[in-house]
Amino acid sequence: MIETLAAVEKVNLPLALLPHHVAIIMDGNGRWAQARGLPRTAGHKAGVEALRSTINAAIENNIAVLTVFAFSSENWSRPRHEVQFLLDLIANILQTEINKLHAENIRIQIIGECSRFSQRIQTLVKQAEQLTANNTGLKLIVAANYGGQWDITQAVQKIATRVLANELKIQDITANEVNNVLSLADVGPPDFFIRTSGELRLSNFLLWQLAYTELYFTDVLWPDFSREDFILALQSYGQRQRRYGRTNTQAASTQKRA
Repeated sequence: MIETLAAVEKVNLPLALLPHHVAIIMDGNGRWAQARGLPRTAGHKAGVEALRSTINAAIENNIAVLTVFAFSSENWSRPRHEVQFLLDLIANILQTEINKLHAENIRIQIIGECSRFSQRIQTLVKQAEQLTANNTGLKLIVAANYGGQWDITQAVQKIATRVLANELKIQDITANEVNNVLSLADVGPPDFFIRTSGELRLSNFLLWQLAYTELYFTDVLWPDFSREDFILALQSYGQRQRRYGRTNTQAASTQKRA
């Protein structure tokens, strides 16, 4: 069950220095379980608890959008029993947790190639999105059967279709046109990216959208990722200067005006 929000410690930063959109690769469930002599599936169960905690911390610390990598397009290559467990876990969360999330005014969006999932999961996805569509609190985006290369490819296909239909000229294809047909078109790219478990790579996650995102890597395995760890990450973000190719002086001037 989602815990009381008032119990979450807040980050000691002004709102202007907090990220609007945070993306997380929740990594390390299997290693967490194996280190305890447990099956990998036990780590995935524990990972759900860490996600609940992180959702609460995000709400309490005024994060507007939280995007999490739940199931990658590469995860199908894992052992069949583990893949099935992950799919069942996704279905169970969509079925049992959605009313709690809805009660917290959270809006749910699933990104990825959902057509590969069972009809049951596809139906649960639609029901979750429809139920929470008018909520105004945290937007929780779950990447499921998602890959950054797939995202860019489907964007290119949509743009090519428009060109063939004479709706768009080749010379008018811009970065904005690509952004508008990517999975996060309605929320924009993440300001801050977190990956747990000590791995130092993007693993085909939001490849286009992370171009200017601030990156944060921690050795903490996902099931052990606590509210305090999330706040520590936010504190790190608050100490950074986002320059977007500008000089330090230019960036500081822009930040001061904001």
